[in-house]
Amino acid sequence: MKKNNHPYRFLFAAGGTGGHLFPAIAVAEELRSQKPESEILFVGTKTKLESKIVPGANFQFKTIWISGFSRKFTLDNILFPVRLLIALMQSLWINMSFNPKVAIGAGAYVAGPALWGAWVMGAKIVLLEQNSYPGITNRLLEKKASEIHLTFEESKEYFRFQDKLFLTGNPVRKNLKKENKAEAKKFFGLNPERKTVLILSGSLGAASINEAVGKNLKNFEKEGIQIIWQTGERYFAKYKGLESGGVKVFPFASEMNKVYSAADLVIARAGATTITEISHLGLPAVFVPSPNVSANHQFKNAQALLKINACELIEDENLSEEIFGKVKELIFDEDRLRELSTNVRTFSHPSAAREIAERIVKMAERVL
Repeated sequence: MKKNNHPYRFLFAAGGTGGHLFPAIAVAEELRSQKPESEILFVGTKTKLESKIVPGANFQFKTIWISGFSRKFTLDNILFPVRLLIALMQSLWINMSFNPKVAIGAGAYVAGPALWGAWVMGAKIVLLEQNSYPGITNRLLEKKASEIHLTFEESKEYFRFQDKLFLTGNPVRKNLKKENKAEAKKFFGLNPERKTVLILSGSLGAASINEAVGKNLKNFEKEGIQIIWQTGERYFAKYKGLESGGVKVFPFASEMNKVYSAADLVIARAGATTITEISHLGLPAVFVPSPNVSANHQFKNAQALLKINACELIEDENLSEEIFGKVKELIFDEDRLRELSTNVRTFSHPSAAREIAERIVKMAERVL
């Protein structure tokens, strides 16, 4: 097989959820901006978010057959060793064909085999860690990595090779920006004079958040509080009938600039990408950490912001009882909203994608 020595060949392994995928895309877009001649390949799976998003962003995309290891006993767990072996062989072939100079992993399970294949072929390895508690994939790949870029200071204690760590921040999409609030509310058919809460339930949806909003909807309406409610694909059919003049229900919000711009307050899970986008835009937020994630990392993410008085927090089990009181307390308190907005911006690293991309380019040039 003929070896391609083009210097700017970058392989990305990311997917499963937007939290892993979108930071990788942000870096890839920055690489394409800095070095238009770059050749960029994403490796993911056929069934997850990346199979739709990556081709839509005009990047090459190849798939491997891999899935995560469930904490419960499942048939998939029995098949896991077979899938892993096949994924390793597929990854090796992809890397032999593409010959990347640098391979970037964003922490998803697909990154394990893909970056192993790249390392075997001599590529430099860069890891992006979005959460305060690093995922198992990045911890397993740590030894092979040249650099590990962190979002949270708290992540440092979980890595052994401290000289590889850079507190660069979580890369955010270039086109994410605030628009005029009144115009954004009008876009959704809402009253620009009324306070508006944005409910983010994730791409698939969070049952507890949707149930809590549904139970408290009449209370919000009585107070004149408008709702933009992203239910997730799973729950849209159940809740779409609750839409009204002051309540807008979506399975997945595609117009994120307008969605964020219309919000006076955000209620969301404490995933790293959501936190990054909220801090980038300076939005007051109440986080509801998911209890169903490894090592309770969303709670740790939110705690990092609580330390600097940059958010409010409601625990998932208390959400139905507390959500209305917390929203009512905050949304009419202009001083507190300003305070949260100001403080959360201090967590933002708007140049993260550019800084990471610059380091990757230099790394690629040194490989020659």
